[in-house]
This record gives sequence, structure tokens and C-alpha cells, in this order.
Amino acid sequence: MQSRSLTSFLISLALLTGAALAQSQPPSAPTPQTPNAATPAQGPTFPPVNQANFTASAPSKADVDAFLHATWGYDENRVWEVYGVQKTAAPGVSKVIVLVAEKPNPQTATFSFFVTPDGKHLIAQEQLLDFGPHPYDEILHKLEQRADGPSLGSKSKQFLLVEFADFECPHCKQAVPVVQRLVKDFPQAHYVFENFPLVNIHPQAFRAAAYGQCVFQQGGSDAFFKYSDSIFAGQEALSGQGADQALRNSVTAAGMDPDKVTACSDSTEAKNAVHVSMQLGTDLNVDQTPWLFIDGRGLPMLEIPYEQLKKIVQWQFDQDKQAGGAAAGQ
Repeated sequence: MQSRSLTSFLISLALLTGAALAQSQPPSAPTPQTPNAATPAQGPTFPPVNQANFTASAPSKADVDAFLHATWGYDENRVWEVYGVQKTAAPGVSKVIVLVAEKPNPQTATFSFFVTPDGKHLIAQEQLLDFGPHPYDEILHKLEQRADGPSLGSKSKQFLLVEFADFECPHCKQAVPVVQRLVKDFPQAHYVFENFPLVNIHPQAFRAAAYGQCVFQQGGSDAFFKYSDSIFAGQEALSGQGADQALRNSVTAAGMDPDKVTACSDSTEAKNAVHVSMQLGTDLNVDQTPWLFIDGRGLPMLEIPYEQLKKIVQWQFDQDKQAGGAAAGQ
């Protein structure tokens, strides 16, 4: 795995655990009263919104609410209040202040980020991310156009799951059963595997990806996933003296000719295909593996309990289905 700055921000934004957000009072707000120990907690109560905190003309409160609904709407226990949209010293840059809580916990947290003048991006924790009522649409469009790796599930890309993975990454090995569960639980999904070898820390990852690309080219998706299952099962051998044999054994397990695949893996075509997949991940700000996109919504797959991940997938698919139906009815 690589840098965790983006991961930490996305987890705080998408999951909101108690440790993810610093607890602090919003500006110009009265201090919330601690419930009496003898009184049952009634859930979160936000302080009154101070209109003096809305000094910027954009984004609108409705735009922020729509963005937060797209991001957090899967969790029926999460509540929030847009507490302010403020001008800053930078022309056109606005600071958004949000109060957040989880039912029935009475404690609230303050979360803030900056929105760029074009209204299309937010800045938080040194990260630049998409913002707006439909923050995942641009990424989804790129994935629909460019994610063409080995696939499982539905042939239709209406519901799209794309994983960026590294064959030498132990966390990607752990993600294999997660992917299998997702494909089983969401038969309407089109799952795509994209190579993202972390070449700075995994010396054999690119080579394993090139072998996999050739297996895919010569034998299709079925052969590729037999190869990938074998590679992950014998992953330890990739980092030792037995890497060559491990790769050949996995090709054989896929029912392919290891001599032909080895020769192919050294070709410019195979290497370029891996680079194209890596570039797609880079363009989408992937900075660790395994990374999963759910209709354009990116998440660190293994850092979310499966039932919660499943909930997010179902929410995203439902929202996109409704949006597609509304568009078709226009």
C-alpha cells in the first residue's frame, strides 16, 4: 500500500468514524449541552444555523447538501447540517462548514473543506477531489471509456465495479474473496480488473501484470482469472528466486502455453497495455491497492467491513439506476 492521506480523507468523508473527524465546536455556535446522565440520549441536536456564516455566493447550501447526500446518503443513521459557506482571502474560493453526527449519539463533529472557484472541486487534507451534486460522474465516464481489462459478471456496464490491483500486494490477495462476494451478491454488476503494479516497492509486480495481460489476450477473462487466482495463491514465490517458475506455473494453471505467454510478456504491446492501465489509475488519483470504484465512487476496499461495503454498492447502484430512469423519461 502507498500513501494514506487520500485514504484517510475518503474514509472520513465516506464513513465518518469517531476517530476520523476531529471533535470541535463550529464557529459562532453555542456550546452544545451535555445530556443529564439520568436522561436518555435523544440523538444529535445541532445548534441553530447562524446566517452570518453564509458570506459566499457559491456553492449554494443546496449544492452542498446534494454533494453530501451523494456521499453519505447510504447511511440512514448519519445526519448533517450545512453550517456555513464563507468567503476566503482567495478570490472565488469558499470554505464550507458542516456539522455531522450519528444517530442516536448526541455528540456532533465539525467538518470543513474548501471549494474551488469553478465549483467542481473541493480541497481537504491536501487533496483535490470532485465536488457537486453528482461528484462521481466524471470518473464513471472515464472508467466506462477506458477500463477494458479482464471482467466478470454482467456484460452491461450499467453498474460498474473496477478494481485496481497489484499481483505482489498482499492486501490484493486478501481482496480476492471480497471481489468474489461482490460479484455473487451483485449479478447485475460488470466487474473489471485493472493492473496497477506498485513498481517502487514490488519488483515483480509489473512482470506479473504483463504475463496476466498476455493470458488475457490469448485466453480471455476466464483464463486470466485462473491465472490471477494461481498468482495470488503462490504470491510469496514472486518475491524470491522462484518468480520465473511461479509465473509459468500460473500460466499453466490458466490452461495456457507458458512459452508463448513468456514471449508475449516481453513484447512492447503487452508492456504498453500495462502502462495504459497504470495511467488510468494515476489519472483517477489511485494511490494504493486494492482500490475499488463503484460507478465512479472510489474506496479502499479492505478498509471497510464487507456489510458496509455492500451497503455502499447497493446505494450507489440504486442512485444511478434512478438517475438513469429519470434521464430516460425526459
